[in-house]
Amino acid sequence: MVLTIREAARDDAATLLGFIRELAIYEKAEHEVAATVETIGESIFGRNSVTQALICERNGEPVGMAIWFFSYSTWQAKNGLYLEDLYVTPKARGLGAGKAMLKRLAGIALENGCGRFEWSVLDWNEPAIRVYEAIGAEPMNEWIRYRLTGDALKNFAGS
Repeated sequence: MVLTIREAARDDAATLLGFIRELAIYEKAEHEVAATVETIGESIFGRNSVTQALICERNGEPVGMAIWFFSYSTWQAKNGLYLEDLYVTPKARGLGAGKAMLKRLAGIALENGCGRFEWSVLDWNEPAIRVYEAIGAEPMNEWIRYRLTGDALKNFAGS
């Protein structure tokens, strides 16, 4: 078994969308996926994109993805790397694909002078939490993430 990790390209938009849908199903939120191959292509690979993606392959077959972007820490006065989504297909779980992608991202963070590497995880996703804690990541329990979306975002922006 050979695992390889590569930068995703526009031709991978359909593969990324497939992984996004699988992840949404796992997270019981498939109905929330509005992405299309076209919007993935433009938002990740378009001229104004701030997002990047990795594809993990096992013997040449895509088995996982990581979608990320640079964030910023005012306290550190440094960029950070924020992992938006990490996904490994069920058939490839336990083979080290997720850990390999995390390691690659940690390397990218260091290569770019980032002061931190962060992500979020659903509180019920015990398998992922075990992996994250095993690599030395710590939960940020004192921080609560907030979000504006849909009508609430439009209403607030227009008020």
